[in-house]
Amino acid sequence: MSGKMAKTIVLVVFVLVVGLGATPQGQAQGAKPPYPSMAPLDQYLIADRNAEIALARSAAPESISRDAKVAVLGPHGYETAVEGKNGFVCIVERGWMNTFDNPEYWNPKNRSPICFNPPAARTVLPITYLRTNLVLTGKSKAEVKESIQAAVAEKQLPALEPGAMCYMMSKNAYLTDDDGHDLAHLMFFATVVDGAALGADLPGSPVLTFKEDAVPISGFIVGTGVWSDGTPAPLMSQ
Repeated sequence: MSGKMAKTIVLVVFVLVVGLGATPQGQAQGAKPPYPSMAPLDQYLIADRNAEIALARSAAPESISRDAKVAVLGPHGYETAVEGKNGFVCIVERGWMNTFDNPEYWNPKNRSPICFNPPAARTVLPITYLRTNLVLTGKSKAEVKESIQAAVAEKQLPALEPGAMCYMMSKNAYLTDDDGHDLAHLMFFATVVDGAALGADLPGSPVLTFKEDAVPISGFIVGTGVWSDGTPAPLMSQ
């Protein structure tokens, strides 16, 4: 697992799902970006609703995801497919949940299963829903970012709750075109993160920090070394 990939898979999402937005080292200066604009909408949708439900649930261990609410992406945004019992919400995010300067922002292959715990479902997931709705109405990157920043300034989005986190442990995810495509990890959200206090972002450290670029949310990522089905997963390297 390359360090470059580890930086690319940071999602936020808001989930972020939430890429760090680093330009691939091998991309020639001045080369045309691989995904310069949004592809036709049907390339981002999953035709088989049950397949998307299963993929969303694969973000977390079955003991958590089996009782979670599941939402799937439709032409006009996320729609509830399964009602939940435990307060968790599982969805499959798309590439536009990367940072705005990430070259894979419009990558139609991106499939990022993510399962939010109750605090994150209440206070982080609304960012994903809003950002997705803006994209699906045809907004550009700049317009989406401006709208999100305005929503934050006008307090239209809920304040981040303590303890917000999510699971991203699906072995069937496609987070990036980089080698490996995936990484089993947990994301913890906060307003301020002291990376030095966590020993984060250092060679050999299993902890990466991230900061959203349109909302006042930062946090850290920890690789789990195991997929949601309990089988071994590679750990990220710096």
